[in-house]
Amino acid sequence: MDIKMPRYVVDVLDVLSKNEYEAYIVGGCVRDSLMNKTPHDYDVCSNCTPDQMVKIFKNFHTIETGLKHGTLTVMSDHQPVEITTYRSDGEYTDHRRPDTVKFETDLREDLRRRDFTINAMCYNNSDGIVDLFDGQKDLKMRVIRCVGNAEDRFEEDALRILRALRFASVLDFEIEEYTAAAMRKKAHLLSAISAERIFSELKKLICGKAARRILMDHSDLISVIIPEIAPCIGCAQNNIHHCFDVYEHICHSVENIEPNEDLRLAMLFHDIGKPQKKTTDDNGQDHFKLHQLASADLAEQILCRLKCSNKTLNTVKALVAEHDNRIPPKRRTVKRFIAKYDYDFFTDWLKVRRADTLAQSDHLRAEKLAELDELATLGEQIKADMCCLKVTDLAINGHDVMSLGYKGAEIKAVLNFALDAVIDEIAENEHDALIAYIKENYNV
Repeated sequence: MDIKMPRYVVDVLDVLSKNEYEAYIVGGCVRDSLMNKTPHDYDVCSNCTPDQMVKIFKNFHTIETGLKHGTLTVMSDHQPVEITTYRSDGEYTDHRRPDTVKFETDLREDLRRRDFTINAMCYNNSDGIVDLFDGQKDLKMRVIRCVGNAEDRFEEDALRILRALRFASVLDFEIEEYTAAAMRKKAHLLSAISAERIFSELKKLICGKAARRILMDHSDLISVIIPEIAPCIGCAQNNIHHCFDVYEHICHSVENIEPNEDLRLAMLFHDIGKPQKKTTDDNGQDHFKLHQLASADLAEQILCRLKCSNKTLNTVKALVAEHDNRIPPKRRTVKRFIAKYDYDFFTDWLKVRRADTLAQSDHLRAEKLAELDELATLGEQIKADMCCLKVTDLAINGHDVMSLGYKGAEIKAVLNFALDAVIDEIAENEHDALIAYIKENYNV
């Protein structure tokens, strides 16, 4: 099978070939091409040494990405192409990166150090696909399998455990039996991986098309990186609104929402506080009063530990805290909710509520979903009407309030009083009407 490569990549291979070096595109770009996907980037492997790379690409802009590890980035037609010398790796004492690398002349030595068979294939136009470890077979079988001894691969780099889960989720592949067993055996090595790298893989995993299946099949591994989720596994929800245990419900709800990182994180954490809030009444019915607040606190702790951005942290925490807030479908109430946050948050909150509902039992499901539709319609009307929802939207400002004799902190209090009246549709958002309303009603 031929792989059609962009001109800028062919140009790089041609420079290496004309200088009598072997060169192949390798890894994910070959895998994606064989799956009829457009690669995001292209990596090249070659028997050309780093010093020689610098010389033969002297007419290109180059970035010395990691020459001591054999990697040079070449800008070809303004596009980056990473070229790495064939190499074998030394010991991995930190279970993440090799202590030393040895440059090799044999392509096989380079391919055998790679993580999974589907990522250990290379290609050029002369030799076609070079597949020494049956990567094409595993692609066809939709299987994630380690190159060589799986335990060795995970001992070398524990992040590969999460990469296996991520690939299985994103590609909707199965994880081969011995690879999965080695992942569990070496799971303790994940403690050596930085929080940032763990979070990066977790986000990709939960946004994959097989996220629910992977989360459920590998809950023990998920619990290693998120210990707080372990009590959810097997935690029964004996009440009429539920048909799954807490963890199963979480996994189904993740699948029920669009693959947006913030939204899927919100679903992953929305009920994580339920086990600590669980009570059972005399009739054997389980209750989880204020679990949303406990879940929001746990979400904050986990996201801080994973070095999450403040923006994502604040969004996810708020969605988790509000996910059980069943506001009535009243225009005034919806306006207040949107005023507290903004319209985008309101639409995300509706998505969270809907995903949560779809992961529950059939009891009153149609009524619950109909109410969410009604809330959505009200929100659209409020947005279309360009309703005043913020102090800055008022027809009066601080100077107007000062002219009434108010000073300091009282100015803000008066403006908020006026905003409440406008939101509640007690007063019209018109300058003279608001001034009159304040005179008649403030501090009465």
